[in-house]
Amino acid sequence: MNQRLTAKDLSYIAMGVALIAVCSWISIPLPVPITLQTFAICLITAVLGLRLGLWAVVVYILLGAAGLPVFSGFRSGIGTLLGTTGGYIIGFVFTALAVGLGVKRFGRKPPLLALFMAIGILLCYAFGTAWFVLVYTRTSGAIGVLTALSLCVFPYLLPDAVKILLAVSLTGRLHSLLKPRG
Repeated sequence: MNQRLTAKDLSYIAMGVALIAVCSWISIPLPVPITLQTFAICLITAVLGLRLGLWAVVVYILLGAAGLPVFSGFRSGIGTLLGTTGGYIIGFVFTALAVGLGVKRFGRKPPLLALFMAIGILLCYAFGTAWFVLVYTRTSGAIGVLTALSLCVFPYLLPDAVKILLAVSLTGRLHSLLKPRG
């Protein structure tokens, strides 16, 4: 069933893109800087649903690829996507798919929502880490998967768990307030 995007749908997508961009610019200065991108992607997809949430993530990535400084650290461009951490940005699509499909199939029950957000972030980690290993090996020399996980995943597990809890706690209220048809 092909549904056309309405002006209201487009405004929700734009708000989602803006929230992801702003959350990517917010960096919590720890030994490994933490951004709020995954929080925004989980929240947006849980609130807007599969269709609109996925559109928001894809538009965000396309805007960054086109040169708008929407990625963390105000970075942008194809070079960022093709760099060592670009796989994590592309992996946001898998996060949106997991959360969106979970919402579509099972609704917004908090425990299940948290589970699908965790699965989505794990999929993002898997794709991003595989990409990191491939690009790093090609540009800097061989790197083991455990070393890559130690650099790119392990430091983010606890912060991402907190982001999931926060996204789950906000989803119900925002969804009932916005009432999107995504």
